[in-house]
Amino acid sequence: MNDTLIRAITKDAGILMSAASTANLVERARNIHRTLPLATAALGRTLTAAAIMGDQLKFGGSVTVQVRGDGPLGAITAVGESDGFVRGYLQNPACDLPLRADGKLDVGGGVGRGYLMVIKDIGVKEPVTGTVALVNGEIAEDLTRYFAESEQLPSACALGVLVDTDQSVKQAGGYLVQLMPGVTETEIDRLESNIAKAGAMTSMLERGLTLPEIVHTVLDGFEVELFDERPIGYRCGCSREKVVRALISLGRNELQRIIEEEEQTELTCQFCDKAYQFSRDDLREVLASATRD
Repeated sequence: MNDTLIRAITKDAGILMSAASTANLVERARNIHRTLPLATAALGRTLTAAAIMGDQLKFGGSVTVQVRGDGPLGAITAVGESDGFVRGYLQNPACDLPLRADGKLDVGGGVGRGYLMVIKDIGVKEPVTGTVALVNGEIAEDLTRYFAESEQLPSACALGVLVDTDQSVKQAGGYLVQLMPGVTETEIDRLESNIAKAGAMTSMLERGLTLPEIVHTVLDGFEVELFDERPIGYRCGCSREKVVRALISLGRNELQRIIEEEEQTELTCQFCDKAYQFSRDDLREVLASATRD
């Protein structure tokens, strides 16, 4: 089954919801970065959030979600485009910790204390940035705080990655529910009760629920309008041309130093692990091009 994302709105209350199944893209990220289960879960949750948040933007926009804690996982970065496709990486893919007392992966312990930053590029001169302190490093609760504090938008976020016994991704996905002004306390109570009854996102996926069924489970008792499901996935837009621009951005002095010291230079994309090779002559051409420009 392909990864997909669906949006919904309640006709009788101001509630918006997006839900995504992301097992394939998280598995792709696991294979690229060779993550152990804890890192797979942390990166997978962040990628899922970026897919949902990117899909909310106008065409051509992008959102970067950065989780920067002092735990052994290190910084986590995920970029979501307006079509729902994502890419990401984390500092320590080999991080491993004992399971929590409840038998679950200790993502919060791996992330530690720190902050979450969201950077939205919506086509204006400067990106819009919001930063909040981490609640517990479990990603979903941290994003809930972000929406409440930075966007003044009451929200409920669920993110999950279920890792199989062979360390592959068995299930992954998430949802984001957002309340518009005018939602009543009675409607909020009903929504909170529904979320508690629904259980974890990966549990619903494991039971075979489709995204429309998950939406109706979370929004039970509301009149729901569903929009078309759309495909999402993992996609890196790196290219040799972009790497050349990155080299040029180093400046003439640094490029000259590399030329003098290195016979062969290899640059690796953080998002897809693709390696780009540059000989000394290649770098001389890059330097000449930078000088002409």
